[in-house]
Amino acid sequence: MNERRPRLRGNRLASYERLVRDERRILVIGDLHEPFCLDDYLGFCVETYREHNCNQVIFIGDLIDSHHSSFHETDPDGLGGKDELELAIDRLQRWVDVFPVADVTIGNHDRIISRKAFSGGIPKAWIKTFNEVLGAPDWTFCDRVVYDNVQFLHGEGGTARSKAKSDMQSSVQGHLHTQCYTEWFVGQNFKVFGTQIGCGIDFDRYAFNYAKRGKKPAIGCAVVIGGHTVINKLMNL
Repeated sequence: MNERRPRLRGNRLASYERLVRDERRILVIGDLHEPFCLDDYLGFCVETYREHNCNQVIFIGDLIDSHHSSFHETDPDGLGGKDELELAIDRLQRWVDVFPVADVTIGNHDRIISRKAFSGGIPKAWIKTFNEVLGAPDWTFCDRVVYDNVQFLHGEGGTARSKAKSDMQSSVQGHLHTQCYTEWFVGQNFKVFGTQIGCGIDFDRYAFNYAKRGKKPAIGCAVVIGGHTVINKLMNL
């Protein structure tokens, strides 16, 4: 059976093609938890970016793990603070080199050091920015960002489906390593989706021993097109 195509001609067809070409196509990258990210996750995200002609990137948070200062139990045989941070920065440079401009929604692991500084009575003026520490001058760090009426946030407050329904706004989240899905909610006056994008962590690393008795992570990312289409991508392992 022949595929049905839009019956557009002349200027209308040119306008339609320009709209499709210019719309926002966002690659959403899952929790990295560097230096404990899978080595092949970067290549998977680059391949997804190219496959879907993306023109924008959002990291959904937890760029770094900070296991040495975790609120979970830390491994006494693991890396110390200096060594873990230096290795995390070195590995993050691969991401900066490939995606030099990006938004980053700040995750709970990204906040660990600033939280402990706050508890220790250290004023903000003494603390470097994420851009300075991580060597990513053109990454924009924020708690939440909205494009095409879709909100992107790390997601400590619950699931993407619950956030979409409570805010009545399409929502894309990370944080929950074992979940990767898109669910739509349609009412009389609105249509929204909730998307969990998975993550990129290497589950065999000691930093994730606290979760070893739970489910294995969903290694994936997502593409959001124009606020109207979502594609979940799972990595073949």
